[in-house]
Amino acid sequence: MTEQKDDIPAEVRQRCDLLRSEIERHNRLYYVEAEPDISDEAFDALMRELQDIEAQYPALRAPDSPTQRVGGEPIEEFETVEHTVPMRSIDNTYNAAELRAFDERVRRGLAGNGTPEYVVELKIDGVAISVRYEQGVMTRAATRGDGLRGDNVTANVRTIRMLPMRLEASPPPVVEARGEVYMKRAELDRLNRIREEEGQSPFANPRNATAGTLKLLAPKLVAKRRLNIAFYDMAVLEGEEPGSHWDTLKALEAYGLPSNPFYNRCKTIDDVLEVCNEWADKRHGLDFQIDGLVIKVNATAQRRRLGATSKSPRWAIAYKYPAEVAQTKLLNITVQVGKTGTLTPVAEMEPVFIAGTVVKRATLHNFEDLEKKDVRIGDTVEIEKAGEVIPQVLRYVPDKRPPEAKPFVAPAHCPVCHSEVKKDPDGVYLRCLNPACLAQIKGRLEHFASRNAMDIEGLGTAIVEQLVNSGLVKDFADIYDLDQKSLESLERMGPKSAANLIGAIQDSKMRPLSRLLNGLGIRHVGSHIADVLAGCFGTMKALMDTSIEDLTAVPEVGEIVAASLHDFFNTEANRKLMRRLQDHGLNMKESRPEPSEGPRPFEGKTIVVTGALENYTRDSIQERIKALGGRPTSSVSTNTDYVLAGDSPGSKYARAQQLGVRILTEAEFESISQGGE
Repeated sequence: MTEQKDDIPAEVRQRCDLLRSEIERHNRLYYVEAEPDISDEAFDALMRELQDIEAQYPALRAPDSPTQRVGGEPIEEFETVEHTVPMRSIDNTYNAAELRAFDERVRRGLAGNGTPEYVVELKIDGVAISVRYEQGVMTRAATRGDGLRGDNVTANVRTIRMLPMRLEASPPPVVEARGEVYMKRAELDRLNRIREEEGQSPFANPRNATAGTLKLLAPKLVAKRRLNIAFYDMAVLEGEEPGSHWDTLKALEAYGLPSNPFYNRCKTIDDVLEVCNEWADKRHGLDFQIDGLVIKVNATAQRRRLGATSKSPRWAIAYKYPAEVAQTKLLNITVQVGKTGTLTPVAEMEPVFIAGTVVKRATLHNFEDLEKKDVRIGDTVEIEKAGEVIPQVLRYVPDKRPPEAKPFVAPAHCPVCHSEVKKDPDGVYLRCLNPACLAQIKGRLEHFASRNAMDIEGLGTAIVEQLVNSGLVKDFADIYDLDQKSLESLERMGPKSAANLIGAIQDSKMRPLSRLLNGLGIRHVGSHIADVLAGCFGTMKALMDTSIEDLTAVPEVGEIVAASLHDFFNTEANRKLMRRLQDHGLNMKESRPEPSEGPRPFEGKTIVVTGALENYTRDSIQERIKALGGRPTSSVSTNTDYVLAGDSPGSKYARAQQLGVRILTEAEFESISQGGE
């Protein structure tokens, strides 16, 4: 029975409030100020205590609780919402003359009503966002959209750890804070490594990755990508407006909202230009991407006098740095073969310094792109770092092309194993289809031993290269046949190093099923999908024996992933490989909570939950279904046994009616749980 508000002891309510306040404070110390003052274990203990209290007293579970940052089922679509105050874009300048012209327009617009002072901020390259707080509590987040209307991305923005759910100090009754959601370079690198492992194209830059993340319909996936947020303005809808932009930035900080990491107050346009010149080089040392600076008139009264056009305020301008482009000579085009057989052309160039680093190699993406750009060996090419991160060849310089330069012909055979290559049916990639190709074997083995997979310390590129070239290892199972003597035969592998590697190989046998699935390098299956599959099926045998239809019904597993899994496990060589791995003692199960004592009335049944339940959170009902023997999924199909519907069910309810799937109320679910029908 749901606990009534009046039944909650005062000391419990006080403890709950204290825990929320402390957790938010520690989030700010960790994510904003980078000065944590407790261990991760201590933080987790606070969070568990709060979760336990809210589980015992559901009436205390509020939308602004730290426990609700990632909650609910995947979003079916984004709602369009109107901005109370339009989110205007700002005009751009690209040089000192244009910036001085802006200053002259401002002075004319003020017509003798004071001398303008400016605030200069970093222009973080991310996605503009408006976050609304009512009575200090975060209620909505929306993208800029067309400036008048944007997408309601509240569930996704809640997952950003540095964003407070409740403001500090004494904010106005209603505030819409304006800011930028962005991704740090290290996080982009991490995501791109995962995407490449899954056979997906890497994100070109942090902004591209951020925009793609905010469009995801599953907040739990958004939470796995570590987004950041910085606020640069606010629209006060009720209460007194700050007298200057500087005061606004200080107020944002006082409310606990992370503000722009760097901002300056400048008396004159010459001071502004000095800051712009200073950041031209300094920006390369930042751990996030900027594409310029934003210059704003400081005084609120002066802003009001200057006004705005239909698109942009007259009191603000962006000073944008031009993309850094360099020229160098293309010495060669090589072809790289990945672990899934993808052939990628790579530009080998004379070293050139650009955007803070020396670049010698750059991907040419695919052979269609190479043909379109008509880049040839011997050309002088222009390169830039896409988003200042990934080197890419833009074009060749026509007047510097040597007469002997000829178009690069896409290979008809794999450069490593010389097998015939074929183009993906619905794609642009050429692929070597020979699973025994040494390049693929090496790539698969490196991935298998990587930290996110079987985590075999010491089994890196150099050792894998020797093991494959010597014929000691041809597949994953061969790793577990290695002994001390065979390892000592390798270059720079002494008795101690060999013993350590043998120990690491033995330790890897105990990794959970999810890590093994990731390590197998199945196309389109990365670490996250591996976690989902292991959680749903529990054992390798159950997964191997599952039909495509059942695989497609698994949350987040679509038709392409299902077909890839089905093809992999229905290839006799792969089934034999799984048997060999099992014979070597590898763990073929995922650890799961112990089943509850008593009846398991939903044994083997697939259940989809939709709508808001009275007595369960989304996580707790899924754990309850598992404890009763069922399998919770998020997609309704002909294989669904029940749909458990709460208040305001979504399209899954209608889908269940169309398919004739039995729909349970919460009371009916509880009755079956207790042995009734």
